[in-house]
Amino acid sequence: MTEIKRKIHVIGINSFEFEELPIKLQNLFLKTINIAIPDSYFEEIQLWAKRNSNQKKLLFASKSDKNLINWLKSQKTDVILISRGDPLWFGIGRILLESFSKEELCFYPSNTCLQMAFSKLKVPWQEASYVSIHGRDSAKLITTLKSKPSTLAILTDTKNKGLEIIQQNLSELNLNNYYEFWLCEELGLKKERIRKINIKNKFPSDISELNIVILLKKEDPLREQNIPLFGLKDNTFNTFEDRPNLLTKREIRIQLLADLELPENGIILDIGAGCGSIGLEALKLRPNLKLISIDKRFGSKELIAENARRLGISNLDIFEEDIDNLLISNHINYLRNASRVIIGGCDKNTKIRIINELSKKMNYGDIIAIPLIDIQIIKDLREALIDNSFSVSLNFIQNHKCLSISEGIRLEPNNPVFLMRGKKLV
Repeated sequence: MTEIKRKIHVIGINSFEFEELPIKLQNLFLKTINIAIPDSYFEEIQLWAKRNSNQKKLLFASKSDKNLINWLKSQKTDVILISRGDPLWFGIGRILLESFSKEELCFYPSNTCLQMAFSKLKVPWQEASYVSIHGRDSAKLITTLKSKPSTLAILTDTKNKGLEIIQQNLSELNLNNYYEFWLCEELGLKKERIRKINIKNKFPSDISELNIVILLKKEDPLREQNIPLFGLKDNTFNTFEDRPNLLTKREIRIQLLADLELPENGIILDIGAGCGSIGLEALKLRPNLKLISIDKRFGSKELIAENARRLGISNLDIFEEDIDNLLISNHINYLRNASRVIIGGCDKNTKIRIINELSKKMNYGDIIAIPLIDIQIIKDLREALIDNSFSVSLNFIQNHKCLSISEGIRLEPNNPVFLMRGKKLV
């Protein structure tokens, strides 16, 4: 096998100051004739040669395209390719590795723009998420935003209205009040600027093309919200970051609350309450109701109590307990006083047991609502309700959100849900 002697030295830079390069890289630049430089800062790097070397350099203006690859392949001696930050982090490195052998390539990374941004903001970033929409579609951005990371760095794309897409996605996903929006421009350069942007307003007209965005979760995102009476946004409720399914989505919650035909007074029982969103919003609508929330998962009581405090709700009891245990305890008569029952978060046999136990004291017009994702148990639950003198209705709810992408908009589906309702006949 022929040994490859020619090297392509890929040097990441953070500024246009030659003196800020390590001495080893300064010497490498001075002795190398053929140097490729990105178009956007060709003039600045060209000054390095004029100021620091008497040797004539052969400079190639790169657009990071096939012409660059062809030029590199045509060179018989060592070459320098100037890059920004770390060439192997959303940079030219991946493309080079597809076109050249590892033996030909030498990488000299500098600090990434993320490192510099977080250092300027004085924020730890070991837990940060990051995504690039530079030359890419925004599908990954949408997925990441839906998971609501506490810290998110975004490499933008000026040519494809990257900032506008981020702004629109935040609005479409109801995250306007969830994050602080930090715009970091020309990091490491003389015109470096970092500013906090009000995402609800139009962007300033003087934004540099060299920018990235850092999103930082606010300490209390709810503080700036005007909470409506009905149709609370999903981010109104706190939930565990690693367990997003504890929250019933807004569109499903709205239909559930409508199906419950909430009375002015009485008791509503929310079984498998998760973060408490259904029952708590019910009390926003009918403040004289009494809420009993039940969820067996560890930490659920604290989570529901926190969301109740956020909404100013106090007339509730929370059981961090398995419903099977409560049905055989002294609490059973208390639970049987409920005129509205929501059953979620348990298996088929437990759901049927709840229907059989609680329906004994339910009166004409009282309602049981059951959100379902498992189509196989519908028949058995319907029969259990009919056997206990309920009329039964079943709706299938499927909705999509319109989310902005660089090409326009796309439909993002939410998980489909069956809503079964039983209304007591006698």
